Amino acid sequence: MKKILLCLILISGVNMGYSQNAEKQNEIKLNIANTIAIASVEFGYERFLDYHQSIEGVILINDRINYHSESGSRDFQTNSFKLGYNYYFGEDYTASGLYVNPFLKYRTGEFSEEDRDVEAPEIVTDMNSLIIGIGSGYKWNFNDTFVLGPFINVGRNFSEEVKDRFSAIEFNAGFNIGYRF
Repeated sequence: MKKILLCLILISGVNMGYSQNAEKQNEIKLNIANTIAIASVEFGYERFLDYHQSIEGVILINDRINYHSESGSRDFQTNSFKLGYNYYFGEDYTASGLYVNPFLKYRTGEFSEEDRDVEAPEIVTDMNSLIIGIGSGYKWNFNDTFVLGPFINVGRNFSEEVKDRFSAIEFNAGFNIGYRF
């Protein structure tokens, strides 16, 4: 009897392990819109907690505040790190459909530009700042492998120097393409 019970436990344990691993738990993504439009690279990784929830980490290389251009004598030397929580409202696939995304973001680096009115050759703004925000978007999931979707974020910047030079409110939008594994 003990051997039969042990075999049943092992079989059900293997079956449970297989069914849990059948769903893809990870996603990597790239914001292709910002890469094309402003030469800002935004890579992300998302780990699914359950059918409707995930945690994401995003690295933004050459991050620009509110899509300010680098035309003329302006130069952004900034990178950002974003940590967010996603809640999905879709029912078709895991983590698909409409979602909301509260997040924390930390930007490092500096912004410099020439001041033509003053003899000082360059004005430098320290861009180190903490940003708290919320976003929303939509994610289409194809065979639980490839994902596409637009998003928009708004955040509050807590750096006085950045707020004085630019704005306390920041906007970010894009179109992600991703792969689940």
